[in-house]
Amino acid sequence: MNMQEIIITWATPVFFVLIALELLIARWQGKRVYHSSDAINSLSLGVISQIAAVFTKLLTLGIYAWCAQHQALLHLPADSVWVWVSGLLLYDFCYYWLHRFGHEVNILWAAHVVHHQSEDYNLSTALRQTGSGALLGWLFYLPMAIIGYPLEVFVVVALIDLLYQFWVHTEVVRRLGWFDRVFCSPSNHRAHHAVNDKYLDRNYGGVLIIWDRLFGTFIEEDDNDPPIYGTRSPLRSWNPLWANVEVYWATLKDAWHARRWRDKLLIWFKPPGWRPADLAERFPKSAFDISRERFAPPLPTPLVIYSLIQFALLLAMGVHFLDLAKHMPASSLLGYAAFLLLSLYALGAMTELRRGGSGLELLRLAATAAIPLVTGGWFGVTQLDARVWSALVAVPAASALVFLLLIWGVRRHRVGRAISG
Repeated sequence: MNMQEIIITWATPVFFVLIALELLIARWQGKRVYHSSDAINSLSLGVISQIAAVFTKLLTLGIYAWCAQHQALLHLPADSVWVWVSGLLLYDFCYYWLHRFGHEVNILWAAHVVHHQSEDYNLSTALRQTGSGALLGWLFYLPMAIIGYPLEVFVVVALIDLLYQFWVHTEVVRRLGWFDRVFCSPSNHRAHHAVNDKYLDRNYGGVLIIWDRLFGTFIEEDDNDPPIYGTRSPLRSWNPLWANVEVYWATLKDAWHARRWRDKLLIWFKPPGWRPADLAERFPKSAFDISRERFAPPLPTPLVIYSLIQFALLLAMGVHFLDLAKHMPASSLLGYAAFLLLSLYALGAMTELRRGGSGLELLRLAATAAIPLVTGGWFGVTQLDARVWSALVAVPAASALVFLLLIWGVRRHRVGRAISG
């Protein structure tokens, strides 16, 4: 197991312990910082980002490794403390510019928007990551390879920078005095996630907030103007697949409808929200309303519990996928990834109580049971222990029965309310 895998292995359970701690502190403070469907959606997007990372290692690591080996101006020693310290500082500087351009260039925003879609602000939001960020994000770290920072240094400082940012996604930690002036902190990052006019496009730092102070993008959180979270074009969906493509699709439609070829290209590279005057006139969009009602389809408590249990099972499958990905055949790898993506989509549709969502959930459960029944195994595993095989068949079958009873109860309750009303 390499250092990256060791760090991730230790960090994952810590994430969930801290989420539980945040819930307890929030309850003690009299705050509600979590909504179950929103948290499931955020964590589903985190799972999807890890699945995507398996298929994008050539971009995120392969190109860097090649440049560090063949194009580097220097060959910095990986056993030097100053190389690690300077590498972390340089990585954080590169991250500042990637993050800033991710808000100022539409094609980069299309990837980064995923992280901002939640209307909650909690530790699950930190795990809400893009599945397409690797397509262009690697460009911003090439200076490190050209200078000569070894791949192992790059990988570890990238993880340190990413893991640091987990804890700043919370409302239960208030101001931290001098710390807020030097480092990215919960207060600084709350302002970054806000859609209030005064906070837009500010506080991009990952570990250090000094970059924002140097380049004029810093703003302090104002208690008289508390942050409102989300995006100015709200997602209004628990569909994790749509969350990853919504801005790409909207931009593609605008590019198609734009009359001038110049505008068809510019719309990808202009700031988010920019549209040619003729396009805005022919296809107007409603103005942003900061007082809008948040997206929160009411989900009965039994279905909340059901959805949390089903997501926990899918999360376990996601961990299994990542473990098997090291040696799984490509066909099985793609099949397992598709199964997980469609399963998370079905769970999202069910929690929206959208038309057809119940049918998708039942189809997901049927497919989960059918795979071991038909093949005798599981993705990448040809022979299963009898107890594991039985569980893979029995758990989705029992889940389907429970789900049908819950849906029947919900519909009966609604009919009863309609009659009494």
